[in-house]
Amino acid sequence: MKTNKTSIVIAGAGIGGLTSALTLHAAGFPVVVLESAHEVKPLGVGINMLPHAVGVLTELGLGDALAHAGVATTEILFCDKHGTVLYTEPRGLTGDYPYPQISVHRGRLQLMLLDAVRERIGPQAVRTDCRVLGFESNAVGVRTHTTGGDVEADVLVGADGVNSAVRAQLHPADPLRWSGVRMWRGAADVGPFLTGKAMIAAHDDTDHELIAYPIGERTVNWVALARTDCAGQLPDGARWNDPVTADEVLRHFPGWDFGWLDIQTMVRSTECIVEYPMVDRDPLPRWGQGRVTLLGDAAHPMYPLGANGGSQSVIDARALARTLSGRPNDPTRGLADYESERIEATRDVVLANRAMLRSWGEESPEGLAEAARSYRRRTRA
Repeated sequence: MKTNKTSIVIAGAGIGGLTSALTLHAAGFPVVVLESAHEVKPLGVGINMLPHAVGVLTELGLGDALAHAGVATTEILFCDKHGTVLYTEPRGLTGDYPYPQISVHRGRLQLMLLDAVRERIGPQAVRTDCRVLGFESNAVGVRTHTTGGDVEADVLVGADGVNSAVRAQLHPADPLRWSGVRMWRGAADVGPFLTGKAMIAAHDDTDHELIAYPIGERTVNWVALARTDCAGQLPDGARWNDPVTADEVLRHFPGWDFGWLDIQTMVRSTECIVEYPMVDRDPLPRWGQGRVTLLGDAAHPMYPLGANGGSQSVIDARALARTLSGRPNDPTRGLADYESERIEATRDVVLANRAMLRSWGEESPEGLAEAARSYRRRTRA
């Protein structure tokens, strides 16, 4: 695998890993992506790509494809449980950003990136059935151990998600932090609501929230959140993407009725509802070591609030390619530059998301407006 250019192995074929493969390839680096699954399938539900992330994908020549795959969100409406609008904030081009905010099915986005990687780098660029088990590194390279055999390269990038094997080896005493909030997700074919391009975030005064936004002409993605326990250690038997019934969700939202969006119909018409705990990890003082680094959820797992998780991984990918290109003969320094550029910015987002969760049920319209402006300032790349 050795060439005259720095060779790079990426653990994980998620949004961050695949975008990294594209940015690194565009910068001239030989890249291979290792994926644990037998086949990359369009799983999951919706995701918001914020304007700074859409800008990166546009630079990669994927802007038109992304716009075709999703919906350009023009505003976010903060509401109460009865649908009364407390505050509205423009998003994307409407909010004077240079790029739109695109809401899209996560699986559709992932397959779009996968197709681009295979087309530009080659069908061998993504190796499936290669779950990363660990690595050995020294001053001259990295040997990555996988279920499909060992892979040698100059650099290893751990983009293998919240339960990253690469992070676990770099930072073994690093527990998940549970918020005490359970989340349920789904997507329903219920047609458009309001303008057809609006995102809503509705709260009550008892730690419940409902987020909904269109990801297609008729498909609405929704996320329901309820604080059910005290924050702390993740309980035994916590569900991760386990299917649940509509009744299990709706019992947490009695009396919720927007009028312009029928919550009962939306949840009950969802083909598959999944539950998972809202978790993150404490920000790290450092991400990597030597020729090994982290990216995306492996580096900075955060609460899925503010639509920033996937977007931050895309920003990581651009920064990684730029800093390695700036140190063509010294990848260790390039990785150190990448970490220096991104670690503080992503720490701010992790902590901002925690602060946003703590403020549940306390927002006045004025407070919502200021919180939104403050969050935008801290998370805008």
